[in-house]
Amino acid sequence: MPSPSAETRLEAADVERLLDIAEAAIVDGLFGGRPSAPPVSALPPALRETSGVFVTLTVDGSLNGCIGCIEGVEPLGHAVPRHAWAAAFADPRLPSLRPEAYERLLIEISVLSPLSPIPADSREDLLAQLRPHVDGLVVAAGGGRALFLPSVWEQLPQPEEFLDHLQLKAGLPPGRWPPGMLSYRFTATKIARKTGGGASPAAPPDVMARCDRRPWRVRATKKTMQE
Repeated sequence: MPSPSAETRLEAADVERLLDIAEAAIVDGLFGGRPSAPPVSALPPALRETSGVFVTLTVDGSLNGCIGCIEGVEPLGHAVPRHAWAAAFADPRLPSLRPEAYERLLIEISVLSPLSPIPADSREDLLAQLRPHVDGLVVAAGGGRALFLPSVWEQLPQPEEFLDHLQLKAGLPPGRWPPGMLSYRFTATKIARKTGGGASPAAPPDVMARCDRRPWRVRATKKTMQE
């Protein structure tokens, strides 16, 4: 398996292929199936790379699921269908995607750069180093850990608010610097597609055919997270 690259670069054809693969996995689930993925030999080189990746699904602007991994443990072309299916049907915080919502579904895929430690030893130091609307952030202390994608800056544009909400998500006290606090930044390349275009989920067999599918069972990994 390839080792993680400094940053996965996606050409236009890679973007379309990755979105096709994600959409096909969701369609699989709407028909009661497990997600499918192309064999590695059928993937373009960029989609054979390992990378952290999250799939976010929204319906009419409301979150329907967000699942991913901070660090790459499998080829991108295999991680994306697994996370897309899980975001649609196995995010424990939200109900499963309904067939009637398919035509109003937005698929967003965030391909993560490798994590970079932030050398901060206080709350003020960390806040001073954050780059709003650029950095995703991971914080960890004790047994708590949580992640915000860079897109969360759209809802929480102030660094103090961004950090406080992330610490709450991790089960850490906001407004304080817990003992042993670690923080990591990353960037994300986000690609998106609105599905359906008025069509029912029965409509995109061409999407599934283009993906050269094979059965792929969802398997959990200890690095899988909800965003």
